[in-house]
Amino acid sequence: MVFGTRDRAPWITPEIHDRLYAFIGGICKGLGAQLLAGNGRPDHVHLLIRFPPDIATATLAREIKARSSKWLHESVPGFEAFAWQRGYGGFTVSHSALDRVERYIRDQETHHRELSFHDEFTEFLKKHGVQFDPRAFEQ
Repeated sequence: MVFGTRDRAPWITPEIHDRLYAFIGGICKGLGAQLLAGNGRPDHVHLLIRFPPDIATATLAREIKARSSKWLHESVPGFEAFAWQRGYGGFTVSHSALDRVERYIRDQETHHRELSFHDEFTEFLKKHGVQFDPRAFEQ
Protein backbone atom coordinates (compact mmCIF):
# COMPACT_ATOMS: atom_id res chain seq x y z
CA MET A 1 0.00 0.00 0.00
CA VAL A 2 1.34 3.42 -0.95
CA PHE A 3 -0.03 6.87 -0.16
CA GLY A 4 1.28 10.35 0.33
CA THR A 5 0.72 13.35 2.50
CA ARG A 6 -1.66 16.02 1.26
CA ASP A 7 0.04 18.24 -1.30
CA ARG A 8 3.15 16.05 -0.83
CA ALA A 9 4.12 18.15 2.16
CA PRO A 10 7.17 16.76 4.02
CA TRP A 11 5.44 15.94 7.30
CA ILE A 12 7.11 12.62 8.11
CA THR A 13 10.23 13.88 9.83
CA PRO A 14 12.95 11.70 11.41
CA GLU A 15 11.53 12.68 14.83
CA ILE A 16 8.18 10.96 14.17
CA HIS A 17 9.21 8.35 11.58
CA ASP A 18 9.63 5.35 13.90
CA ARG A 19 6.69 6.30 16.10
CA LEU A 20 4.41 6.64 13.07
CA TYR A 21 5.26 3.20 11.69
CA ALA A 22 4.94 1.62 15.14
CA PHE A 23 1.50 3.23 15.45
CA ILE A 24 0.48 1.98 12.00
CA GLY A 25 1.68 -1.49 13.04
CA GLY A 26 -0.63 -1.29 16.05
CA ILE A 27 -3.56 -0.27 13.85
CA CYS A 28 -2.88 -3.26 11.61
CA LYS A 29 -2.68 -5.61 14.58
CA GLY A 30 -5.99 -4.30 15.92
CA LEU A 31 -7.60 -5.09 12.58
CA GLY A 32 -6.20 -8.63 12.52
CA ALA A 33 -3.48 -7.69 10.03
CA GLN A 34 0.30 -7.66 10.24
CA LEU A 35 2.60 -4.84 9.13
CA LEU A 36 5.53 -6.71 7.57
CA ALA A 37 7.43 -3.58 6.51
CA GLY A 38 6.80 0.15 6.63
CA ASN A 39 8.96 2.99 5.42
CA GLY A 40 8.89 5.94 3.11
CA ARG A 41 10.03 9.49 2.74
CA PRO A 42 8.86 12.74 4.31
CA ASP A 43 5.96 12.95 1.83
CA HIS A 44 4.74 9.35 1.49
CA VAL A 45 4.60 5.86 2.99
CA HIS A 46 5.01 2.31 1.70
CA LEU A 47 3.36 -0.42 3.75
CA LEU A 48 3.69 -4.17 3.24
CA ILE A 49 0.72 -5.64 5.06
CA ARG A 50 -0.59 -9.17 5.39
CA PHE A 51 -4.30 -9.02 6.10
CA PRO A 52 -7.20 -11.48 6.28
CA PRO A 53 -9.55 -11.93 3.33
CA ASP A 54 -12.52 -10.58 5.26
CA ILE A 55 -11.14 -7.03 5.35
CA ALA A 56 -11.22 -4.94 2.18
CA THR A 57 -8.11 -3.09 1.07
CA ALA A 58 -10.10 0.16 1.03
CA THR A 59 -11.22 -0.42 4.62
CA LEU A 60 -7.65 -1.10 5.71
CA ALA A 61 -6.38 2.06 3.97
CA ARG A 62 -9.19 4.18 5.40
CA GLU A 63 -8.58 2.93 8.95
CA ILE A 64 -4.81 3.38 8.78
CA LYS A 65 -5.09 6.88 7.35
CA ALA A 66 -7.89 8.05 9.67
CA ARG A 67 -6.45 6.62 12.88
CA SER A 68 -2.86 7.70 12.20
CA SER A 69 -3.99 11.18 11.21
CA LYS A 70 -6.06 11.50 14.41
CA TRP A 71 -3.11 10.26 16.48
CA LEU A 72 -0.74 12.78 14.86
CA HIS A 73 -3.23 15.63 15.41
CA GLU A 74 -3.69 14.77 19.06
CA SER A 75 -0.23 13.52 20.05
CA VAL A 76 2.39 15.46 18.11
CA PRO A 77 2.64 19.23 18.64
CA GLY A 78 2.49 21.14 15.37
CA PHE A 79 0.67 18.37 13.48
CA GLU A 80 -2.84 19.78 13.84
CA ALA A 81 -2.98 20.53 10.09
CA PHE A 82 -1.52 17.19 8.97
CA ALA A 83 -3.46 15.22 6.35
CA TRP A 84 -2.95 12.28 4.03
CA GLN A 85 -3.76 12.48 0.32
CA ARG A 86 -7.28 11.42 -0.70
CA GLY A 87 -6.39 8.14 -2.43
CA TYR A 88 -3.96 5.28 -2.09
CA GLY A 89 -2.34 2.60 -4.19
CA GLY A 90 -2.92 -1.00 -3.24
CA PHE A 91 -0.92 -3.75 -4.89
CA THR A 92 -0.92 -7.47 -4.23
CA VAL A 93 2.39 -9.23 -3.70
CA SER A 94 3.01 -12.91 -4.31
CA HIS A 95 4.62 -14.90 -1.53
CA SER A 96 7.71 -15.44 -3.69
CA ALA A 97 8.20 -11.65 -3.98
CA LEU A 98 7.83 -10.76 -0.28
CA ASP A 99 11.56 -10.53 0.45
CA ARG A 100 12.20 -8.34 -2.61
CA VAL A 101 9.31 -5.99 -1.78
CA GLU A 102 10.37 -5.78 1.86
CA ARG A 103 13.92 -4.82 0.81
CA TYR A 104 12.51 -2.23 -1.59
CA ILE A 105 10.45 -0.67 1.19
CA ARG A 106 13.31 -0.66 3.68
CA ASP A 107 15.64 0.96 1.10
CA GLN A 108 13.45 4.00 0.37
CA GLU A 109 16.10 6.59 1.18
CA THR A 110 18.51 5.24 -1.41
CA HIS A 111 15.77 4.64 -3.98
CA HIS A 112 14.39 8.18 -3.78
CA ARG A 113 17.72 9.84 -4.39
CA GLU A 114 16.98 9.17 -8.06
CA LEU A 115 13.17 9.07 -8.32
CA SER A 116 10.45 11.33 -6.91
CA PHE A 117 7.31 9.95 -5.27
CA HIS A 118 5.22 11.20 -8.19
CA ASP A 119 7.44 9.46 -10.74
CA GLU A 120 7.68 6.30 -8.62
CA PHE A 121 3.92 6.04 -8.14
CA THR A 122 3.05 6.64 -11.80
CA GLU A 123 5.69 4.03 -12.70
CA PHE A 124 3.98 1.54 -10.32
CA LEU A 125 0.59 2.24 -11.87
CA LYS A 126 1.85 1.86 -15.42
CA LYS A 127 3.82 -1.29 -14.58
CA HIS A 128 0.70 -2.91 -13.13
CA GLY A 129 -1.60 -1.75 -15.93
CA VAL A 130 -3.67 0.50 -13.68
CA GLN A 131 -5.51 3.28 -15.46
CA PHE A 132 -5.38 6.56 -13.56
CA ASP A 133 -6.29 10.20 -13.86
CA PRO A 134 -3.11 12.31 -13.75
CA ARG A 135 -5.18 15.09 -12.13
CA ALA A 136 -5.36 12.93 -9.00
CA PHE A 137 -1.75 13.93 -8.32
CA GLU A 138 -2.80 17.54 -8.01
CA GLN A 139 -4.60 16.88 -4.71
